[in-house]
Amino acid sequence: SVMSKTLWEKSGHWDKYQDNMFVTESEKRIYAIKPMNCPGHMLIYKTQTRSYRQFPLRFFELGNVCRNEKSGALHGLLRVRNFTQDDAHIFCVPEQLEGEIASLLDFVFYILGAFGFREYEIELSTRPAESIGSVDMWEKATDALRGALEKKGLKYEVAPGGGAFYGPKIDLRIKDALGRAWQCSTIQCDFALPEKFELEYVSTSGEKMRPVMLHRAILGSVERFLGTLVEHYAGAFPLWVAPVQAAMVPVTEAHGAYAADLIRRMEAAGIRAVYLDPGETLGKRVRQANEEKIPYTLVVGDKEAGAGTVT
Repeated sequence: SVMSKTLWEKSGHWDKYQDNMFVTESEKRIYAIKPMNCPGHMLIYKTQTRSYRQFPLRFFELGNVCRNEKSGALHGLLRVRNFTQDDAHIFCVPEQLEGEIASLLDFVFYILGAFGFREYEIELSTRPAESIGSVDMWEKATDALRGALEKKGLKYEVAPGGGAFYGPKIDLRIKDALGRAWQCSTIQCDFALPEKFELEYVSTSGEKMRPVMLHRAILGSVERFLGTLVEHYAGAFPLWVAPVQAAMVPVTEAHGAYAADLIRRMEAAGIRAVYLDPGETLGKRVRQANEEKIPYTLVVGDKEAGAGTVT
């Protein structure tokens, strides 16, 4: 998708991205391929008057974005030019910040733990040399992130100047089976963009106030997360993640009808199974299933067909 140059200039993003974006001119208007989802969510926010009673207000999007990474930096699924973010933006009042950040950290650990990632490196990145927003805004945002980390007793490193240009952030780098760290999850605290886009809400006193905005992605880039998952398990995924969960191997063609019936029953139960045709030798088909790292290889012959079982 594309957005107008005017929108990116307003957000403060244009100077950052104009040199590494694909730009075209259409009907005398300049467009750039979308590098992030934030402005769209802020425009949704502005479609109606917001009240403090609605906070925290959470918008989520599986958003496709494009960034013209240098060709030398491209690396399989781990760094690509077109990728999908599990992106959310949370609008709240300053008093809700630490609680929301703590909740997001719990969400991150729950999701990564479900995929089997137990080791992380946590980094708190602070204001870079080129940034937008006041020093006071940056200090408040950084304090909220730091406070949530410390209340949870989490160990972290500080990366001076490593924040996004609109706010400080917490990055989680997950470690794969070889101990290599990959940056995936991120939580960013932002006072600046709500000001740029003139976002408002009606406070308890009836005054118009600025909300605070949290940017969060749990997987980060879906493509990078899948690449990390492949590296971590060397392709031998846990049963629930494996694209194919079971390979059905009839010993001979005579057992094909029984094997095919089992396949139908497994698929009806939501099990992802494939049928390995007995045109090849039994040993070759078992090796094929093993090489493809399918969690279960189910062999059926006379004994299994007679007893209604598999080996």
